[in-house]
Amino acid sequence: MFSLYLKLIGQFYQDMRRQKLRTFLTVCGICWGTIAVVLLLAFGVGVEANSMKAMHGLGTNILIFGGNRTTKAYQGLGIGRWIENREGDIALFKEKIPEMEFISPEASWDAKMSYKKETRSIRCSGIYPEFGELRNLIPDNRGRFINRLDMEKKRRSVFIGNQLRDELFGKGSNPVGRMVLMNSVPFTVVGVMEDKTQTSSYGGRDKDNAYIAYSTYKETFGHTNIQRYICRAADPLDTPRMRKAIYQVLARRYKFDPADEEAIWMWDTTQGEQFIKLFFMAFQIFLALGGILTLIVGGIGVANIMYIVVRERRREIGIKMALGATPNNILIQFLMETFLIVSLGGILGFAFSYGVVSIFKLPLLETVTTYVGCPEISPMVSLCALLALGLIGFAAGFAPARRAANMDPIQALEF
Repeated sequence: MFSLYLKLIGQFYQDMRRQKLRTFLTVCGICWGTIAVVLLLAFGVGVEANSMKAMHGLGTNILIFGGNRTTKAYQGLGIGRWIENREGDIALFKEKIPEMEFISPEASWDAKMSYKKETRSIRCSGIYPEFGELRNLIPDNRGRFINRLDMEKKRRSVFIGNQLRDELFGKGSNPVGRMVLMNSVPFTVVGVMEDKTQTSSYGGRDKDNAYIAYSTYKETFGHTNIQRYICRAADPLDTPRMRKAIYQVLARRYKFDPADEEAIWMWDTTQGEQFIKLFFMAFQIFLALGGILTLIVGGIGVANIMYIVVRERRREIGIKMALGATPNNILIQFLMETFLIVSLGGILGFAFSYGVVSIFKLPLLETVTTYVGCPEISPMVSLCALLALGLIGFAAGFAPARRAANMDPIQALEF
């Protein structure tokens, strides 16, 4: 059997040499179709990954909420009551809502930060240490985020965004350990945020902001207000249950109707993430269909060529049948030749696609990939392309091969 396949490959090679231009154009059609499938899907994966990364700049699967005004009367209490955000509610949330993994208050205000002769108007927030985990505020390797000791000892420690660092201390400098003045109060810089992509925010981008411990905020500036809470469920699938529990806990504590959706405002980022995933799933399917249609055009070219090959080699088919070749032998021969053409075009298409993807990973194109994402030939992309090649190769070769296998040897020899 192995020797038979070797003979078929040899026959295919001879046919290629006799019909160089025809074979070249057919292989190019399959190659171009493969490139279309692989690169379209690879760029789709890159755009999706970049969009998700930018979305996670705000935080991963977080829920942002706070008190609002009631719109329904409840137990003799009128509408229009303001539901305040109080630090004491956090302990209640942790006790009553087991699905909640992290929660932090956030109190933000406008301030002026100065270092030597440089002064900037900034947005500063008093937070818990968990805030860094929730909002993906990752410190670079030279510093840290606000920690538990900063909270307990009410330290005047400040964590700043990388853009704020560049403006106050110089681009790429290390300000950790240096002292700045915030509204004339000295604070020590303990960390700088690692650069990140962020497309959604409130109160400005994190790269321009500063963060201190909430206990320090109360002690130093004498305020106890909280604008919002940021929390996250241990399992993203538990977020709807956590949302409902938050309403119930606050409704019991502040005596408002749990069905009053306006009493508490909420921003559930998991809903946006689900929409993005569904959108890009549809987008990937659209790109895949576009690439496969291009590949089908190449497959039609292969089918046409194979019909011509069968017609030109009728005498050869007749001789083989007269010498004892079965219809299955003839069928396998022409299917094999079809798959060799498709495989050659597919290999060249994959090689070209990998080359293009490698070029986009060069530092020279880093600015471009920041906006459109870096294309990636994932295992799923490769599998989709291979399945498409296999199906189109079979569809392109089966009808001509079956025609050759069903040929009458006597009529073939008379050709």
